[in-house]
Amino acid sequence: MAVYADYRDLPDSARGFSVALGNFDGVHAGHRAVIDAARGMDAPLGIATFEPPPRAYFRPNDPPFRIYRPERRNARLKEVGAEAVFELPFNGAMASMTDEEFCRRVLSEGLGVKHVAVGFDFRFGRGRMGDASRLSSLGRSLGFDVTVVEKVESLDVGKASSTAIREALIAGEPQKAASMLGHEWVADGLVEHGEKRGRTIGFPTANIHLGNLIHPRQGVYAVRARINRKGDWLAGVANFGRTPTTGLRDPLMETFIFDFDEDIYGQFIEVALYHFLRPEAHFKSVEEMVVQMKKDSETARALLGEG
Repeated sequence: MAVYADYRDLPDSARGFSVALGNFDGVHAGHRAVIDAARGMDAPLGIATFEPPPRAYFRPNDPPFRIYRPERRNARLKEVGAEAVFELPFNGAMASMTDEEFCRRVLSEGLGVKHVAVGFDFRFGRGRMGDASRLSSLGRSLGFDVTVVEKVESLDVGKASSTAIREALIAGEPQKAASMLGHEWVADGLVEHGEKRGRTIGFPTANIHLGNLIHPRQGVYAVRARINRKGDWLAGVANFGRTPTTGLRDPLMETFIFDFDEDIYGQFIEVALYHFLRPEAHFKSVEEMVVQMKKDSETARALLGEG
């Protein structure tokens, strides 16, 4: 799958796609419905999304909100059949385009699209002036078809949306988030050197800062982890938080992988959240904390079917 960082000066091989257009953070059920609507239109399937997301451009001081980093999002898009991803640069020039300018300059002249699929609530153009109906009208005048996909709901989780997934993660409901994503939510990053206190108490951890990834509820989770995007997903327990017992610091994801003893500093780790076990707590002593950590590990093993 090819990834293009602009809509201008594309090779001929990158033009003439049927594209799903929108912010595909998470590639949840609603996103997949839009992607399916762009599929099978006598044209290769492409994804057109914005990088950075408009929210990051307009509200740079918001708390972290990305469900996935671009690399993981693109990997998911490849899994669902995309042949190309067009990361449309969202900057001052893009933000100032009218709806007509966006359709003409980006979709028609830039990407040369044959067909565009969007969600029912898609807005575009300066000040969000254009909607799905306007896109359909402009598409007709510029020579491409448009499909508008209605909202996707289920009795269990309601509307599948990035907002709902974020709310579930912030509430400490990873299973609810997984039901909308179609798989467990994954935090990832390079393993960093920490205070190395975990080794002294029998719980060495792989530590990552989440950066601009959404911060889930602070607390302890049953997880599975994978190193360097290969091999098995290994069971473990993770704490995301500020360690009030041993000294407050910036939130960190600290993962203790069961029955694992390798040096993985500087390596890439993925941590999939399965179950929320408890909120982060302040203990009277390190010894009391260790007792609870052992209980957390036993609970996580049982929930993950690890004995």
